[in-house]
Order: sequence, then structure tokens, then C-alpha cells
Amino acid sequence: MNTLGSLDNLLIVSVIPYFLERDHVWFEENLKNILEARKTQIFWQENTLFLEKDLKIPFYFLLRKLDEMGYEKVWEVLQMGEFSQRGGIIDIFPINLNFAIRIEFLGNKIENIFRLPIESKEEKKDKAILKKKLSSQKFFSDLSNLKVKDYIVHLDHGIGIFNGYTTFKEKDREIKYYEIEYDRGDKLFVPVGLEKKLSRYIGFSTPKLSKLGSYNWIKTKRQVKEEAEKFAREILKIYAKREIVKRKPYLSGNSEMINYIKETCPFTETPDQEKTIKEIEKDLEGEKPMDRLVCGDVGFGKTEVALRAIIKVVDCGFQSLMLCPTTILAHQHYHTFKRRLEKLPIEIGLLTRLQSKKEQKETIKKIKEGKIDIVVGTHRALSEDVQFKNLGLLVIDDEHKFGVKQKERLKKLKSELDVLSLSATPIPRTLYLALSGFRNISLIQTPPPGRLPVKIFILPFSEKVIKEAIETELKRGGQVYYLHNRIENILAVKRFLENILPNVKYEVAHGRLKEKELVKIMEKFQNKEIDVLIATTIIEAGIDLPNVNTVIVENATLLGLAQAYQIKGRVGRSHVQAFAYFLYPSKKLTPLAKERLKALKEAEELNAGYKIALKDLELRGAGNILGKEQSGNVNKVGLNLYCQMLAEAIEKLKEK
Repeated sequence: MNTLGSLDNLLIVSVIPYFLERDHVWFEENLKNILEARKTQIFWQENTLFLEKDLKIPFYFLLRKLDEMGYEKVWEVLQMGEFSQRGGIIDIFPINLNFAIRIEFLGNKIENIFRLPIESKEEKKDKAILKKKLSSQKFFSDLSNLKVKDYIVHLDHGIGIFNGYTTFKEKDREIKYYEIEYDRGDKLFVPVGLEKKLSRYIGFSTPKLSKLGSYNWIKTKRQVKEEAEKFAREILKIYAKREIVKRKPYLSGNSEMINYIKETCPFTETPDQEKTIKEIEKDLEGEKPMDRLVCGDVGFGKTEVALRAIIKVVDCGFQSLMLCPTTILAHQHYHTFKRRLEKLPIEIGLLTRLQSKKEQKETIKKIKEGKIDIVVGTHRALSEDVQFKNLGLLVIDDEHKFGVKQKERLKKLKSELDVLSLSATPIPRTLYLALSGFRNISLIQTPPPGRLPVKIFILPFSEKVIKEAIETELKRGGQVYYLHNRIENILAVKRFLENILPNVKYEVAHGRLKEKELVKIMEKFQNKEIDVLIATTIIEAGIDLPNVNTVIVENATLLGLAQAYQIKGRVGRSHVQAFAYFLYPSKKLTPLAKERLKALKEAEELNAGYKIALKDLELRGAGNILGKEQSGNVNKVGLNLYCQMLAEAIEKLKEK
């Protein structure tokens, strides 16, 4: 790298908002005052460095100081706030200059200070990006509830193990440090209060510990950063297409239909629901097609939010499609909407493979002619023979449950449509912040008024516990889910329950039943003709039955943590106290099974989904949230740091 000129001295200031507010001229004009303040004031001593040619200063002290001052260690310095080290040479781009610097050491003495040809293209823009980076670091470096032996990531040094806190005496005062152990037993001590470069490691597999002082971490970080930028470009290309498309705004004004739906809502809207409804209204009243993800815990009112959007679009003369992953869920939404809209001049149609060919043909004909305003359906509604007259809104309930072919068909529709996706699977906050850089996301985190947390019991399998749990629920007029996730011997479970409680009405539900039969069973259960439904995990697909307030899971160790959490969410959908019994075999539990059950008990409170999502990532992986290729990158640096890189990449690309 070429150098442009020698300097006699150099001021370096910390990467903090106070200094980011000032341009490089301010530092030149106030250099004497700064040097004077350094003599007596701790703030200036801790946040500035003044280096001169021939100054004797320990080389590794300078590296540590740059780290503490917030500079990021990189392979090659390209922008403000970065530094690199090769042998006895340190390159740094101070935030108080508009060019980079090279410092050459001979032993522990500064031999030369040079100006490098790397310049700030636009100082204000560079500092704005750095400010965003600082604020994002606060979000991505959440260390609450950090435990000894947890994996932790240091931005400059890589993945280590947190060994607890250590206290050292320095200049007559005690300073508390995070103790982080790396490969070969090497240790790093980070002062408490300077943890902005630390983040919790969350990944899809057990990470490999970094070697302290090795360049491997910097190489890895650079590679992942490049991949995150590539991924961000791909994402922004998809969304750029939608930015060009325009449509007429949905301006229905103070409509009677919209007011009727608001007034007849059986529940009081939560503040989060109200906020989300307003955000969706704003989207629909703009010219750009909406693409919004509504993410909320089970039973927190996402369907009501979707219904409001559907009515607004229908009121403006357009059709809406509510797409469901299962026939059962489609039937439930259809009947819910039918009940809510029976007094309005709105035609609702149901389209699933469960209907006869004749019924399907008739419904498809009405859709094409525009005689059906709202279609509730499964992936059958995406078939080539289904043509809408004027489809305006597509609502997707649990988009991640649709296959590749269906998603390809959705992509073709997406650029022309307003799309509202509903998800009951909580996403970690870090991923939310990264994704919100290019996609509109609404979070519904407030439970409905009067909702009580489900009481969780984690117990060894016991006939007595099962009998008492069922009897208690039936005595108060409720119903029970009994989950047994093996179809081959589910009838044996029915016989077992009939033996201990013979005067109870039982029925069995699983995925191998014909869909018509399955729907009939669910309707009977909904109509309270069945007391106990013995089922597989087929019940996790969002079925809302307020009278079912006890769930018994026969062998909870066979379920993933997120799945167990979803099952728990099938009860407690009303103001009645609900109970969830997670039973495990009385034989010895594996450490992993113990950890899962412990985490589930810890997540007893309402809206614990975020905790579960994080814990599930730690224990078994949460699938390909970002796709296979990106999951590999997540493993290398941890989810938090990856999301920070992704968020920064999106911001940079949007600035261009």
C-alpha cells in the first residue's frame, strides 16, 4: 500500500456519539484544548490517544487501547472506525480524520506515522453509517441472563466461552471484567461497561473456539461479511421490483362495513393490535403494494388484524385470498369469517381438495366471475385453473409451511399484490432488526386482556396424573387434548384411556385419516360432542378452540422445544385458567431432554416465544431461517453478529 506523507503526531479519538457529531476541522481547531484536558480529565484520558514519532509505547497496549476505543479489527482498513495489524505495522482510520494512517513500530517505539491513500468519500455519510452501526451494536449485543459456559462472540477476537467475571485492581480501584476463554486455554478480559463488541453466540451447531491472536477469525469475518452483502443484494433486488409497481390506493373512507367489523369484534383490541391495524391501513392507502409480516405469539389476535385488512380491500371492490397450510385451519377460518360477516353483503368461498369436484368447479367459476369476495383456501387456491377477476390482497397464514412449488407460484403473484403474512413462530429480535431493513414487520407482543398464562407441569408419566387432569377439566365443563405422536399405536392409547376413565367420549385424529373424516372429527370436537381428542402434532396448526383448556403430552422428550411451545399454545385461548402437562418416561432423561423441559418451564409466562426461539436455536437449530447457505455463515460467527452484518449491508446498499 502506498503512503502519501509523513506526520509528526497523531490524535485518535474513541468511536462514540460525542465525537461522531464533530467534523475533522473541529479536532484541528481544538487540538490544544484537547491536549490540555487530557492532563486532568478522565473522559479525555480514556477516550483519546495522542501519538508522536519516536514515542515509546508498548505495541500491545496500543492494540488493546484501539479495541477499547471501539475500533473494529479487520483484514484491511477500508473505512472509518477500522484498524488492522500486520507484524509491527498498525493501519487505522480515525473518526477525527478524513483519511487513514499507518503507524510503524520498531520494538516498542513509534518509528514512523504515515498518511495512507484511503480517504473518506463523504465524511458526513461515513459518520452516519458509523452511528447506525453503534446503535445496532446495542441491539445485537444483548448479554442479559448470560451464564457461565455460554458461548460468546467478540467482534475482533471471535468465539470463546464465558467463564464468569473477574476483578482486578487498577490505580487504587477495582475493575470488573468478563473472562472469556479461547482455544488452547488462552483468555481475554473485557471490562464491564465496554461490552459493545460482545454478543451471545447462537447458532445451528456447536461452534469451534477461535484462536486468540490468530488471523483466522478476521478472514472468517471478512468472508461472512461478503456473503451477507451478496445476500442483501439478492434480497433488495426482489424488493426493488415491488418498489416500481404502483396500484390505486385503497381509500374506502369511513365505510359502514369497516365500522361494523370494528364494533362487532368480540374482544377489546390490544395496543399492539391497534398499532398493527393502523400500519396495515397506511400500507393499503399508499400507492406501493404492501408486503408486511405480522409476527405474534399464539392466540394474540393476528386473524382479527388480517380480517380488518381483508374487509378494507373488499370494500374497495377487490377480492381477497386467505391462504392456509392445512384443510382444518382453512375450515376454521372460513367458519369464523362466515359468522363475523353474516350480516354484510359479502360472499365467502372455501376452496380445498376436500370438496367434491363439482363444488370446486362451481367455486372456481364464481371466483373468476368476481361473485366471491373472500376466498379461504389451501394451496388448492394456487392451482393454474384458479383465476381471480380482481385479486387485491393475499393473506398467508404461516408462509413457512408452504412448499417450494407453492412459494414459486406465490412469487409470481407477489409483485402485483398486497401481501400480508402471518407468523406464530417468533423470530429472534436480532433477525427482526436485520430483516426490518427491507421488509415491513409488525410485532404483536401484548396478550389479550384477561388472558392468563398456561400453567405448565413437567412430570414423570403417571396414570394417576392423567386421570386427575382429565377429570378436573371435565368437571368444569371443558375438553382435553391428549397428544400421542405415534400413529401406529395411537388406538392402543385410546384403549388405555378408556380403561382408566370409561365414561368419557374419546376420538382419534392424525394425518393418515382421510381429510373429510378428519374435518368431521374436528367439527364434532368443536361442537363439544367429544371430551378428549387423542391426536398427533396435527393439532399444532393454529386450531382455536376456547373450550379446550387442558393438554396432556404423553412423551414430551420426543418434541422439539419450539413444537412443544406451539402445542402449549393450543390451550388457554380464553379467560379460563389452562393447564399443560408435559410427561416424560420415568427412566433417566438425556441432558438435552432435561435442558428442553427446563427451558419450557422457564417460558411459562405469556409471550415467551422469543425466549423459546433463542433457546431452540441453541439446542437443536431452528431450520433454515435464512436458507442453507446463510445458515452456514450463521454458524461461523453466530446469529447476532451475522444479523448485525446483514443489517449494515442493507443500510449501505440503500445509501447507494
